[in-house]
Amino acid sequence: MPFSVPDLPYAYDALEPHIDEQTMRIHHDKHHAAYVAKVNAALEGHEDLADKSIEDLLAHLDQLPESIRTAVRNNGGGHYNHTLFWEIMAPGDRGSFDDLAPARSAFGSLESLQERFNAAGAGQFGSGWAWVTVAADGKLAIEATPNQDSPIMEGRTPILGCDVWEHAYYLKYQNRRPDYLSAWWNVVNWHEVAKRFRSATA
Repeated sequence: MPFSVPDLPYAYDALEPHIDEQTMRIHHDKHHAAYVAKVNAALEGHEDLADKSIEDLLAHLDQLPESIRTAVRNNGGGHYNHTLFWEIMAPGDRGSFDDLAPARSAFGSLESLQERFNAAGAGQFGSGWAWVTVAADGKLAIEATPNQDSPIMEGRTPILGCDVWEHAYYLKYQNRRPDYLSAWWNVVNWHEVAKRFRSATA
């Protein structure tokens, strides 16, 4: 069954002023839609993969036919990453850092987490993502990946991720990626992040 672009769980302008409406429209309706169209095109004719989830495909890239591996990595990664991105942001009641109790022992304060995460995102050369991930042993870590790569490709589960491709912020923040990263924390949905941690460690 072909993948589809999920609806945003809030209005396009709901994350204003931190993320502007025009960026959200272009990002969701154009960029994410393009990744979905391209991964679906890559998977055409591969009926044996039709029932695989995007997580399964990305976690086992080495098992895919070489002819479609790069397309699935890039575009399937884009679909997976953006789906997570929309869900771990929210307006209104977003919970707090305290909802993710293990993060305090892993990172100390929220300020410490933000400092390290922002450094990973700002330091990612070119396009990519900054993440908080959960390893198989339940340990939390901060990392960055290039392009549309996801930690799931390396056996780790992302529970928080920020898109640092220029298309995610350039209309509002231009070349000021650190400013975008700082503002982004105002829309992090801690309820969803904690839910993802519980699922990853169940």
